[in-house]
Amino acid sequence: MNVGPEPPYQRIAADIRRRIADGELAPGQRLPSTRRLAAEWGVALATAAKALSSLRHDGTVEAIPRVGTLVARPAGRADSPAAARAPRDGVVPGRPVEGDGDGGPDRELSRERVVGVAMEIADAEGLSALSMRGVASRLGVAAMTPYRYVNSKDDLMLLMADAAFGEETYPHDAPTGWRPRLEQYARSIWGAHQRHPWLAHINPLRRPEALPHLFSHTEQVLSALENHHLPVVTRVNINVVLYSFVQGLAVHLERQAQAEEATGLSSQEWSVVQTPALEALASANEYPALSRALAELSEGYDLDLDTIFELGLSALLDGFAHMIEA
Repeated sequence: MNVGPEPPYQRIAADIRRRIADGELAPGQRLPSTRRLAAEWGVALATAAKALSSLRHDGTVEAIPRVGTLVARPAGRADSPAAARAPRDGVVPGRPVEGDGDGGPDRELSRERVVGVAMEIADAEGLSALSMRGVASRLGVAAMTPYRYVNSKDDLMLLMADAAFGEETYPHDAPTGWRPRLEQYARSIWGAHQRHPWLAHINPLRRPEALPHLFSHTEQVLSALENHHLPVVTRVNINVVLYSFVQGLAVHLERQAQAEEATGLSSQEWSVVQTPALEALASANEYPALSRALAELSEGYDLDLDTIFELGLSALLDGFAHMIEA
């Protein structure tokens, strides 16, 4: 029986399997992006995305949220991304279990340690994976031990948020002028959210919590605006606008990671999947401006949050300038 030529996506997948078998791609190593594979093989993005999907399906590679598509490690290897996050029988390597000699791990515990471990869990797996029992397991202590240091999970999350904001400080020789100081504030807040994507989901805007380290950021804005003859409500509102701009943009950092974990598709791969629907809308001529924009974006569009941040921050500061410098 005549067998037709192997589909391009299967050839790409087969080549990646060969590179893994030959040691060119090692376990845990990041694979080339969808766009790079498409360019190397001269195929459409959808074809490259399908090749990666087939490799994920058979377990050759794995998609790790906030990391990318990696060569899968042998099952049970402790250094695989999934295994590294899972405690073994409640014990963390290198730390004694409760009841061991020398007083057990409690002697090394503190509120800061509990908060730090909780932040590590949320950074790696998202806020939804955080639990008091999980923190205790990561610490290698009994399930109720963390409650000696924090009252509840809600209190723990507030402490985490305060610690995250505390990582960003301002130099004593602050720049002169309101604009560079507000810009410095926005970049500091954005940096904290980028390191800790879960941060945007804590501390609702209309029900703010008294977080001391967040107040240090607020101080940066209010002191920069204090001598510009603005009503106090306007000064506070400017702080709220800047903070909510960053928080609103940062919400998508965690949501993107959740979407990748749920679908197994990166942002690029998801865009490829949506391409036929977008092309159908464009061809219908119901949205002429969108159709023209899509035609101009023939090389694709990468929605980069850092680029959006810079554009939005510049626009906001330009708008504030009309009020402040009037």
